[in-house]
Amino acid sequence: MNEKQLTRLSKRLARHLRHDPAALGLTLAPGGWVAVDALLRALAITREELEEVVEKNNKRRFAFDGTGTRIRASQGHSVEVDLDLPDATPPDVLFHGTVATHLDAIFREGLRPMNRHAVHLSATIETARIVGARRGKPVVLRVDAAAMTKAGHAFQVSANGVWLTSAVPPEYLAFTS
Repeated sequence: MNEKQLTRLSKRLARHLRHDPAALGLTLAPGGWVAVDALLRALAITREELEEVVEKNNKRRFAFDGTGTRIRASQGHSVEVDLDLPDATPPDVLFHGTVATHLDAIFREGLRPMNRHAVHLSATIETARIVGARRGKPVVLRVDAAAMTKAGHAFQVSANGVWLTSAVPPEYLAFTS
């Protein structure tokens, strides 16, 4: 597949594994898993095409289970799903990429999951900048994850390295220097 085809299929997978499995007649099993065979039939694609998207997706959005018979989106669901990720100790500092138009609300209300189940945070400024750039000129915020952990906030890390938490109150946010 060329890059355009990979991107198109990746977006279709994201839509159906994260937001609308019912549109394909699929139901997410516990943990967000879907049988690979059912997904292949529903999307009318080959196993090779699916494996290529999973392998080449630069954000590592999708993962097979240990048997290779099930697949899921690593995070970012808007449908109800428990990814069954264990709590993990984050680095002392995490980052969040956004755009300037959201800053007033963020510093007033903190980071909220909006239509997702968790706030997504990055381990590096570079990754946060890329995430923020999807909606315009990026602004990168620093998250004091060490203080949040000490205060009892839980974190999980997805298979592709995205840090997840239920919310980030404004007192734990600052501009990066």
